[in-house]
Amino acid sequence: MGNNILAGKKGIIFGALNDKSIAWKVAEKVSAEGAKLVLTNTPLSMRLGTIDQLASQTDSLSIPADATSVSDLTSLIEKSMEHFGGKFDFVLHSVGMSPNIRKGRKYEDTNYDYFLKTIDISALSFHKTLQVLYSMDALNEWGSVVALTYIAGDRAVFGYNDMADAKAMLQSIARNFGLLYGRKRHVRINTVSQSPTMTTAGSGIKGMNDMFTYVDNESPLGNASAEDCAGLVTALFSDYTRKVTMQNIYNDGGFSSMIPIPWSSKTTE
Repeated sequence: MGNNILAGKKGIIFGALNDKSIAWKVAEKVSAEGAKLVLTNTPLSMRLGTIDQLASQTDSLSIPADATSVSDLTSLIEKSMEHFGGKFDFVLHSVGMSPNIRKGRKYEDTNYDYFLKTIDISALSFHKTLQVLYSMDALNEWGSVVALTYIAGDRAVFGYNDMADAKAMLQSIARNFGLLYGRKRHVRINTVSQSPTMTTAGSGIKGMNDMFTYVDNESPLGNASAEDCAGLVTALFSDYTRKVTMQNIYNDGGFSSMIPIPWSSKTTE
């Protein structure tokens, strides 16, 4: 049971695929806190995943949309506003994919056609979403938009490949659109930099198991789970964070503030 901190609020969740998805956990959490939802993903992902189960569980409407397509996004926002009876309050962008990673291409051997697709899917889709929301004046004043990112957007992380470049761009888009949207409409835009998380997408990163274990051991509080991320995102959607915007918020057990050294692991000495 929640505390109804999102009672009366409505929003769109991008990217739920299955019950391992962070977006799935966010949808469950915000629904438990009283929010009404529209769930969206690509038509293919919706066929391959189990989003209908989540829609039933959260009493939500599911609408297929390709986040790289402005026309799809426009249709999604129009249908969502019709469903909600007007403007809504929050959006989660949990969208990312690298063909270079999927094809096993190393960073020093990047395929640039693949790279452009990585940028379009993982970063420009966020700009397109914000642009459509802004142009349609779809969000209520003091609304909140959150995108999921990773520490590789700020630091070099072996194996994260061109997704690191996409995450850096994603964070820049959040700051620049956050300035505009905040001044014009009091809408706040933030990114959450999450611990390594064993999602379907995350499992495709080279060395993910080793990275997960290493960061979990070095972080003072251990890795943040998908459920932990859902709690933070829910707080960012709530009125308790009305003046938090243009921030990249680390949800990583303290790992990002450390200089890990081998002999420091889990010691109290």
